[in-house]
Amino acid sequence: MIKTKVFSILGGDARQAHLANALAAREDGYRIYAMMLHEGVKLHKKIIPVDDVKKILPQSNVVIFPLPLLGNDWEINAPGSSLKVTLQECLEYIHPDTIVLAGKVPSSAQELAAQRGVEIIDYLNREEFAVLNAVPTAEGAIEIALREMPITLFGATCLITGYGRIAKVLAGLLRSFGAKVIVVARKCSDLAWIRVAGCQPVHLSEMAEHLPAADLVVNTVPSLLLEEEKLVLLKRSCLIIDLASKPGGVDFEAAKALGLKAEWALSLPGKVAPITAGVITLDTIFNILHEKGAIP
Repeated sequence: MIKTKVFSILGGDARQAHLANALAAREDGYRIYAMMLHEGVKLHKKIIPVDDVKKILPQSNVVIFPLPLLGNDWEINAPGSSLKVTLQECLEYIHPDTIVLAGKVPSSAQELAAQRGVEIIDYLNREEFAVLNAVPTAEGAIEIALREMPITLFGATCLITGYGRIAKVLAGLLRSFGAKVIVVARKCSDLAWIRVAGCQPVHLSEMAEHLPAADLVVNTVPSLLLEEEKLVLLKRSCLIIDLASKPGGVDFEAAKALGLKAEWALSLPGKVAPITAGVITLDTIFNILHEKGAIP
């Protein structure tokens, strides 16, 4: 069994820095290098900061890139750092035997890495990551609703589109606040589970007739469901939160023209609960390393 010793952690928002701190807190004798981590997070004393990838990547057993992997022009996503480095430059120094992990890896990046003999494992595709990450996302949506709605969630009519992991968690939280929760879905199986969960199931084809009563609409589907002809049915006091990844599910220009308050809330775990999000990512990575035999 390979004994993993050297980690390099690069880029990312605050959750990536907290991932590094969580790794450093483990008593496993790891050497941890960090580059381009969020400058607003104080790093554990065990973490060794560096400013040049060629000093660390050739000797690393594991390289952890951020979620998402890339920013602009093939640069490693690092919004909290003044340093910049491209994926191409990193791949020059990564040995093919190194375990490389990242989140939301474009197919073009996978192809480029494969040309260098490197595999990038996308931890965003792991079910345990997606399930646990749904919690800070749903809590972040609740935070926005509490801040922006002119009424309490108690007694409010809340409509959620989609019934994936995030919607399941969010529906339960909204019910606990005393809200009436309507969930819109396509699948008959989802509609049955929505009913079992104590929410009102509505087929997508019937969504329009329920929009006028909504005080809060939360979209979780990355497909345009709330176009102008749907938005015009909403009360002007209704708050819209889009949790879906690009291209999203809300026509924001139409919403603005109609005087509706709409927020596209991306990457909420890193904003509302970066410590928890970092630990979730690290736990997922350790599951992968264990499966690969890289750690006991």
